[in-house]
Amino acid sequence: MKRSFSKVLRTLVVAAGLSLTMASGISFAERAPMLPLPSASGVDIPPSSVPANPNALANGTQAQSQPANPSIFTAANSDPYNFVSIPDKEASVLIQRSGQQWRLIRNGVITVYGGWLLAIGFFGIAALFIIKGPIKLHAPMSGQKIKRFNGFERFTHWVMAFSFIALAFTGLLILYGKYFAMPLMGGIAYGSFLMVCKNIHNYTGPLFTLSVVIFFLLFASRNIPGQGDLTWIKSFGGMFGGKHPPAGFFNFGEKIWFWFGMTFLGLVISSSGFVLDMIVPFMEVQYIRGTMQVANIIHSSASILMTTMAMGHIYIGSIGMQGSLDGMKTGYVDATWAKEHHELWYNKVNK
Repeated sequence: MKRSFSKVLRTLVVAAGLSLTMASGISFAERAPMLPLPSASGVDIPPSSVPANPNALANGTQAQSQPANPSIFTAANSDPYNFVSIPDKEASVLIQRSGQQWRLIRNGVITVYGGWLLAIGFFGIAALFIIKGPIKLHAPMSGQKIKRFNGFERFTHWVMAFSFIALAFTGLLILYGKYFAMPLMGGIAYGSFLMVCKNIHNYTGPLFTLSVVIFFLLFASRNIPGQGDLTWIKSFGGMFGGKHPPAGFFNFGEKIWFWFGMTFLGLVISSSGFVLDMIVPFMEVQYIRGTMQVANIIHSSASILMTTMAMGHIYIGSIGMQGSLDGMKTGYVDATWAKEHHELWYNKVNK
């Protein structure tokens, strides 16, 4: 019994001694800097590069007082590539400072101002519909049908339209989903859902690009500026004057959408999306972090702008104007609609 008690007492004394030793060592380590250990490569850091105050590394005073100090802490926080012996040269940059700049642009400028632009466009169209309502024809429908689009033209348009809607929906979820969808769904469910959206987005992109190219080849000749465009601009599409200005097959507003909205923005979105998907054809691209960050900024900005313009196009082409949907739905439009909105084309057809 006495022997057992003595063993327990010795154990307690040893444990207390070790605890006191560790506590004193920690206290000493906090008061005095530790000498540098030999590096694994055999090249030791000179003692002059060891800061007198280790806390100076955190607040930057060490780097300010010794700007030429070859410290591993300053070398890691730099954009230029360092030397690595592995094929992945991206691993030579431990902390990419421009990545923080990209993050601020994406989550600040693009997300905030892009969100305001989308909101202004959506609620502006909603207010226009509530206050003014759809654009009505001044004369009743005649019942006479005029062919406007053939089957292949309509098929190409609808492929482009549905692929764009899929891209816009999934893209907005990728950009804004964490603000409203993740709190509702939870992190795990939202992550799985976002992965599905990402795959839909990536695989739909090339289909959208193909439809844009085909649609451009089909309608580029009909969107060349010509007769009636100047009158359309002066009256702002009939908003000032009460009467719809005479136009050809497409009016000037549709031509703006064709050249800038669909063609220019569509190709910018497609090319930047190919970079992000790493499938750029016919040329060699270095898919490094800097390239991806620039492509992401271009892609997001152009997508938000195109989506805002597309809301106006979709509104006018559906519920915003009486009879406008018939052309892409059946291929034929009523003669009254053609005469009021595209009088120059109507006169040419009826010659």
